[in-house]
Amino acid sequence: MSLLIYALAAIAEIAGCSAMWAWARQGRSPLWLVPGLAALLLFAWLLTRIDTAAAGRAFAAYGGIYIIVALAWLWLADGVRPDRWDGAGAALCLAGAATILLAHR
Repeated sequence: MSLLIYALAAIAEIAGCSAMWAWARQGRSPLWLVPGLAALLLFAWLLTRIDTAAAGRAFAAYGGIYIIVALAWLWLADGVRPDRWDGAGAALCLAGAATILLAHR
């Protein structure tokens, strides 16, 4: 369940940041900020649904999932195919996230 929550949180965060990017860098209407802020609030709320006693641990593990989703966004939304170095870096980050999240404590 944590993986699904993290993936949804990453999509919400990237959507919110993309709305800000569209307004600030692409000259889109300030109205883009309304759904962007809603997406960022959803992102923050979703991270509170992770089953861990320490917020910092939830945030640290989230980083690896975020990178995977960001690379998917790069490919699907931006039309730039990730290269082998993107994949290698993402795999390292995902291994780190799994270690943080799944370690027996």
